[in-house]
Amino acid sequence: MPDAEAILDAVREHYAAAARAAGSCCGRGGSVVDPGEADVFGRVIYDPAELEALPAEAVAASIGCANPVALAELAPGEVVLDLGSGGGIDVLLSARRVGPAGHAYGLDMTDEMLALAEANRAEAGVDNVTFLRGRIEDVPLPDESVDVVISNCVINLSTDKGAVFAGSHRVLRPGGRLCVADVVADGEVAPERAADLDAWAACLAGALSRRAYAAALEAAGFGEISITDSHPVADGFTSVLVRARRPALS
Repeated sequence: MPDAEAILDAVREHYAAAARAAGSCCGRGGSVVDPGEADVFGRVIYDPAELEALPAEAVAASIGCANPVALAELAPGEVVLDLGSGGGIDVLLSARRVGPAGHAYGLDMTDEMLALAEANRAEAGVDNVTFLRGRIEDVPLPDESVDVVISNCVINLSTDKGAVFAGSHRVLRPGGRLCVADVVADGEVAPERAADLDAWAACLAGALSRRAYAAALEAAGFGEISITDSHPVADGFTSVLVRARRPALS
């Protein structure tokens, strides 16, 4: 496997390029990914009416694998954190669901995506949103400060998923929930794929098995863990919907 910094650089450049494409294509009706890939990686799972209410650039920059906002069943007044928020599609949808009394944070490490997300926030006229620069392994929020953590096809990109889950557990309030869409491997990832930086950026090389994913969540302190298949995204890889909860105080 390549070293962690090489993987980080490859992932950052991949999504920086996606942000640049989203920022330049939408006035011409374009898209970051071709229609077939959009279908495979989950954009069709969103309610078209919800997408029509968002800036075109936010939709174009969506490279997720399902709809974690629907999975989270957000309630008015809740505080939600999106790990790897990209162009902001899930943050903006979350902000509307939690309403003025709630708040939605988006965390991303890519400057180009953060700039695109902030532009999309301004265009959408949504005020209860904050975009943060940082890595999902080291969330820049206080302990027990959010009700829900969501993420859309991002955790598989991390080389330290244990840190991601531990940080998510830290920022969740007792009883808070983790609701993410991600990609898992149906078996062992082949060594040649695990060594391929492009495969890392494409959400495949870093995928865990279902069993390893659940074990990492349990090790971080989560309970009520469920992993439900959504749809195949490549030969040997499946989009899944993951739910887990930080135990409530007894």
